[in-house]
Amino acid sequence: MDAVLKLADLSKDFAAHKAVDRISLAIPRGSFFSLLGPSGCGKTTTLRLVAGFETPTTGEIRLNGQRIDHLPPYRRNVNTVFQSYALFPHLTVQGNVEFGLRGSSIHSGAKKGMAKNGAGFAADRVRRVLDQLELGGKESRKPAQLSGGERQRVALARALVLAPEVLLLDEPLSALDPQLRKQVRAELRDLQKQTGVTFLFVTHDQEEALSLSDSLAVMRAGRIEQTGAPAELYRHPRTKFVASFLGAMNWIGDVGVRPEAMRVVLTPPPSDARIAAVIAATVSDTAFLGPIAHVTARLDDGSVAMVQVPSSDAPYRPGESVYLCWNTADELRGLS
Repeated sequence: MDAVLKLADLSKDFAAHKAVDRISLAIPRGSFFSLLGPSGCGKTTTLRLVAGFETPTTGEIRLNGQRIDHLPPYRRNVNTVFQSYALFPHLTVQGNVEFGLRGSSIHSGAKKGMAKNGAGFAADRVRRVLDQLELGGKESRKPAQLSGGERQRVALARALVLAPEVLLLDEPLSALDPQLRKQVRAELRDLQKQTGVTFLFVTHDQEEALSLSDSLAVMRAGRIEQTGAPAELYRHPRTKFVASFLGAMNWIGDVGVRPEAMRVVLTPPPSDARIAAVIAATVSDTAFLGPIAHVTARLDDGSVAMVQVPSSDAPYRPGESVYLCWNTADELRGLS
């Protein structure tokens, strides 16, 4: 798959720190690509560099092979959906979406008569996008009359009506409550598949990045730690940071084991070449989480491990003696 967006040796220095430190990325056309990392890692600055809101200190940004890092935002065929959505409270849904077309080639062509039936074409485009985002029938409502999920869809519609090559999304789900966030997350993924527009999504939420992305890049201190498919990064992280940031980890010496790969047993299991280790431990806590439970146990050396088990298999009580075991194939070794 060819790359629609390429970043080469891209850096951004501010007076007090280096926000982005010589990163290079190739983002496949039509993909859902995420930048994932903790606050301050440089992911939002990277997005702003692509959008044209910041100027690179070094490096290049290419869209469809053409350099765009010297162009102002309005001359780049990308569009941004911000955390706040930035909807105009005095405009209706229709007005907010149509606002995205003002100054565009579609709108200008309609005004100047350069495009046949230009105004009708623009109106038809707005209708199609509103229907695509299930906003039909709500055209006359104002943002205050919409739910959080509906406001998010209006912001997406306003960006998508311009048919950008790349849609930039700066943590657009952060303002939603957890239940709505999951619903809108599924809608967002479906929307990307329907439109075929390349999405560049910024988030600090591991679950969002893993569930939404075709590919993702994990960032830390302005640099990219690892890039790849979600399953690849989760199962085969190259560093301890990536392993721990993508999900809970137990570190026993230099070996990493995910909680879902460990087992809790009351008696040592029979000898088996596939079992990497059997370690005595004492239960310190059990947390019920619906279909699963987290059993926390303290090892003899004072370290703590957490094991994920089906909730029906978690009758363990604090102070109970148990054994923790896992298979050799589930160990993560040699991580820096």
